[in-house]
Amino acid sequence: MAGTGSGVAGLDARPWFVANEVLAFLLEIAALAFLGWWGFGAGHEGALRVLLGVGTPSLAVLVWWMFAAPRARWRPRLALVLVVKALVLGGGAAALYAVGHPVAAGVVAVVTAVNTAVAEYFRASPSGVRSPNLP
Repeated sequence: MAGTGSGVAGLDARPWFVANEVLAFLLEIAALAFLGWWGFGAGHEGALRVLLGVGTPSLAVLVWWMFAAPRARWRPRLALVLVVKALVLGGGAAALYAVGHPVAAGVVAVVTAVNTAVAEYFRASPSGVRSPNLP
């Protein structure tokens, strides 16, 4: 079997890479949902509530598209990509905390940090398991 014995802990790394990428996508979608949840429940009335509920996740999508997406408009150095990811994904966890779910927010933050670290491990890995969109 091709790939046996290579990669993560002697296993074929491709399934782990794919699973981590799927988890990353789910965390990104969850962060947008948490930002919207926070915005709509931020205690404001009328137009400001709608602006925060729609505008906050929309701004996060725009920033992500510009700098952190696999096919980002501008692909900055890794440090800036990680800052953008920390702001958007960390903002999602902070929004979840702000709506009254501190334990869930902590879990989301830890899972996000581990997911990002594993993604960077795969990106830098000499085994060749990389996203076709990453440098």
